[in-house]
Amino acid sequence: MNRKLLNEELGRKTAVEYKQAEKNPIVIVLDNIRSALNVGSVFRSSDAFLVEKIYLCGLTATPPNKEIYKTALGSTDSVDWEYTENTMDAITRLKNDGFTVIGIEQVEDKVFLQDFLPQKDKKYGFVFGHEVKGVSQEVVDACDFCIEIPQWGHKHSLNIAVSAGVVLWHTVEHLL
Repeated sequence: MNRKLLNEELGRKTAVEYKQAEKNPIVIVLDNIRSALNVGSVFRSSDAFLVEKIYLCGLTATPPNKEIYKTALGSTDSVDWEYTENTMDAITRLKNDGFTVIGIEQVEDKVFLQDFLPQKDKKYGFVFGHEVKGVSQEVVDACDFCIEIPQWGHKHSLNIAVSAGVVLWHTVEHLL
């Protein structure tokens, strides 16, 4: 039988150690996410994968927020974030800083996630959109390209927090 490990046996960083740690060259952009619970979940996944920063854009909730805290479980203290009213401002800043900006969206000329092979010498900005409307067309147009997560069921999309976790795992797995 396998014994479950205690939290103190996992060897996780403190919030201070996280702030000082070398991050993966990844920034998340949340384009008008309506659910603060989703925002909190993205913070938590971003902490798990040592993401540099999250841009919270438009109507996306920001800390302090009870619903964000409910799912973030303290990761708002470790992951750097910034609010930007206009998502395009965040995109422009990332591009000026040498990031490849990638929309996570269903578009005509997409790259399927399994075909995206992140390179260790590049920096990536991933844009996740509104739960119903997705990434805005203006932002899609500004992205270097878009990734689609393949699906085989009846529903046409995944929850934004789930999508973020899947994309982050795939990316970091290739960067290690």
